[in-house]
Amino acid sequence: MPYVEKGMVVGLFGGSFNPPHEGHVLVADIALRRLKLDQLWWMVTPGNPLKPRHDLAPLSSRIDACEQMARDPRIKVTAFEQGLGVSYTARTLAIVKKRNPGIRFVWVMGADNLQNFHRWQNWQAIASTFPIAVIDRPGATLSFLSSKMAKTFDYARVDEEDAAALAFRAAPAWTFIHGPRSRLSSSAIRAGG
Repeated sequence: MPYVEKGMVVGLFGGSFNPPHEGHVLVADIALRRLKLDQLWWMVTPGNPLKPRHDLAPLSSRIDACEQMARDPRIKVTAFEQGLGVSYTARTLAIVKKRNPGIRFVWVMGADNLQNFHRWQNWQAIASTFPIAVIDRPGATLSFLSSKMAKTFDYARVDEEDAAALAFRAAPAWTFIHGPRSRLSSSAIRAGG
């Protein structure tokens, strides 16, 4: 895991990054700015249990590509899940929390993941571990109203104007952050479009 110091506010942005693209950079920029993060960890996963692996580039290639894309020094590219032998977000976040007392974490995800978030293993535990910042993505803007996660945790939604204080709230707490959106997607890039 990247080096942190007590009191830091750190965003956790997990994904396959297969391949990373400017859309990921845009989400990172929005998260760094709106959440007032000291660091944002790009957690490059060995593989997403909900996605096929047949077209998954090697982990080392994806890490190298992420390091080239992540130009802001506050972005820390890491693949510590590989070393821990975990592939489910709930377990990863439990380990991060245990190993980093005194750090304020926020789980950062694109709104395109919100619609299927309830399919993630132990999704309610994820929402109860760290506050969540959902960053707007094309075609997913209304998911913050219609998704199972949004409905289940409606009582815990924080106004986007208070996003900078999200890390200081007890989970469950989440916000939806509107802003510039990129139409780029890893699956479209892999498909040649």
